[in-house]
Amino acid sequence: MPPDSLPAPASLPPGLRVYAVGDTHGCADQLDAIHARIAEDAAAAPEPERLIVYLGDYVDRGPDSRGVIERVLARPIDAAAVYLRGNHEAMMLDVLDRPTDEAALALWLRNGGVATLSSYGLSGEDPPETWAGRLPQAHLAFLHGLAHSHRAGGYLFAHAGIRPGVALDAQDADDLIWIREPFLCSDADHGVVVVHGHTPRSAPVIRSNRIGLDTGAVYGGKLTAAVFWADHMALFQA
Repeated sequence: MPPDSLPAPASLPPGLRVYAVGDTHGCADQLDAIHARIAEDAAAAPEPERLIVYLGDYVDRGPDSRGVIERVLARPIDAAAVYLRGNHEAMMLDVLDRPTDEAALALWLRNGGVATLSSYGLSGEDPPETWAGRLPQAHLAFLHGLAHSHRAGGYLFAHAGIRPGVALDAQDADDLIWIREPFLCSDADHGVVVVHGHTPRSAPVIRSNRIGLDTGAVYGGKLTAAVFWADHMALFQA
């Protein structure tokens, strides 16, 4: 058991170890450090089954969105991976899929899309209709294949959270990637502990019904990941 282990508010089936990585936003160097911590932990962990869940917001604002996508596709250990869709990937896809939608274009560029374009050698001066064709096909497939949520044991992983009072299998896709309130202030028992990003805080938030892992890496904070096993958890930061 790592020295920084904590009692977890939920549990996982025996033999399963899950890593959850918070919002990276183009901070590839910090992701490298988190991946190194995951690899070190996994090398000493007894659980035979490993899963990495990336909580979304790989792109925008930071210097190397392209590099982040390359790194998460490569994965730091031999493990299954779940890639969740964040609201920034949703904004990016809205533009790539509908390049003549001026409102979608303005929204994305205003929220960090310029940095993402730059990481691919593009700029706002290039015609939006050409952007999708200049991204690697593997990256486009990655963006289009992102999941909205994932359930493992007593945890539900989602980028932003869930809408309290709505059944887990009836959650709206927009809520899963955009919601803040009333989720953040809710003390309801959701039937699972929701592990999420989306809303940056100076430190991880650990409550009985949710765990928030967005600690504002792109704003000068740390990049945070959590590891869950049995009824324990630990935090990694870079």
